[in-house]
Amino acid sequence: MHPLSPLLNGAKSIAVIVAALSWQTLSQVGLEVFALVVGAIAVGVVIFSLIGWLNTGYHVVNRELRIQDGLLWRRNRAIPLDRLQSVEVRRPLLAQLTGLAELRLEVVGGGKTEAPLAYLTVKDAVALRSRLLALAGRTPGESRTTGGPAGQIGPDAGPVAVEAPERPVFRVVNRDLVISQLLTPQAFFLPVGVAFVVMQFVLEGSWTFIGIASTVTAMAGVLLQPVRRVLRDWNFRLSRDTAGRLGVRYGLLETRSQVVPLNRVQTIGVTWPFLWRMRGWLRLRLDIAGIAAPGGDNDNSSDSLLPVGVFEAGRHLVWEVLPGVDLGALPTVPVPRRARWLQPIGWRGLGIALAGEVFVSRSGVVTRQMTLVPYARMQSVRVIRGPIQRRLGLATVYADTAGGRAAVAKDRDLAEAYWIAAQLADRARHARDSRPLVTAPTGQAPPSDTGWQRPEPS
Repeated sequence: MHPLSPLLNGAKSIAVIVAALSWQTLSQVGLEVFALVVGAIAVGVVIFSLIGWLNTGYHVVNRELRIQDGLLWRRNRAIPLDRLQSVEVRRPLLAQLTGLAELRLEVVGGGKTEAPLAYLTVKDAVALRSRLLALAGRTPGESRTTGGPAGQIGPDAGPVAVEAPERPVFRVVNRDLVISQLLTPQAFFLPVGVAFVVMQFVLEGSWTFIGIASTVTAMAGVLLQPVRRVLRDWNFRLSRDTAGRLGVRYGLLETRSQVVPLNRVQTIGVTWPFLWRMRGWLRLRLDIAGIAAPGGDNDNSSDSLLPVGVFEAGRHLVWEVLPGVDLGALPTVPVPRRARWLQPIGWRGLGIALAGEVFVSRSGVVTRQMTLVPYARMQSVRVIRGPIQRRLGLATVYADTAGGRAAVAKDRDLAEAYWIAAQLADRARHARDSRPLVTAPTGQAPPSDTGWQRPEPS
């Protein structure tokens, strides 16, 4: 790794430790003692990071990425590149200031990042990413055209692959991103929080340092999620390279650059938040094998396809990722009326469709959601019946994928549920036996386009 890696890794650990020390600790021990404790911890952390850096290295041999690390307990990991799902270049704020980057690899079956390489120069990180993606898409035994002796990549490995030219696909307007986060429940709670703070000040007359710090911390917690989303998705843009892979770049304080082979995409999720519908906005996400499905809205996830945009933009991006799938032509079949005994409010929002290329399920009344699963990506099909469902003659069908999420046909008629399961199994088998999905030709748009034009990058 780069010689500055110990300092950057140490800085992250120190920030976490200082954040763990509460305001109460500072008031009890005093500022001088607190500073001495933090300084001693900082020195220890940097020394520990330096030892780790001296014992960490990587190289590429044939079609494997091999990583060695550890001092007392040595670890040697060999990552087959044919399991590679996506590669991301991340640049936190300190890395941007020092001209460095972190390389993150996601592989099949991994619940977290398999091999974070921190830190490399930006040039080395981009070159290594291109090389790994090229090897991941190469059949065994194919001759090499780049790289050093024995397929190694490193400071002395010789020439490596370079980034392929890209075609801009879409760019999110930052103004829309900010407005979208103002149209969230957290933003509406802010006036209530401000009123509570003012009322406390009026009643008590004066505040202590601890009271002010606690109040500011509580208010920051209310605003944290919308602010983090804005910072994360700032300047969000999509592109396609000559190999048909999807390039995703976004971030302000921490920039991220991810390359996703489209044949690794497991599902596409579409969400229409309630307050966004007045502006005709939606949100798209990708599920990729190897990236664990986040619970709720995980800000550390790397699955955004469209943070915010109009329907026609989402329609075009779905067509880009899943050629032949038109988001505007997916009529769904509702559930039987007796399902209202299980879903008194949400039963009207449930529906499914067996489209030509994908299985579609929708749900939600306040926040509407839709999941698109290509038949070729299905790993298993399950029919589940709970005790109340058995009394009502209903069942639920799950179409599982390697990405961790499942499309659900909830509370269907029993005979229909088994028919859906049989259809999904047959279509998945046929889709895997046929040729794989290809990428849409450059400039091709979904049929019956209503006039939305692909924006040019600014």
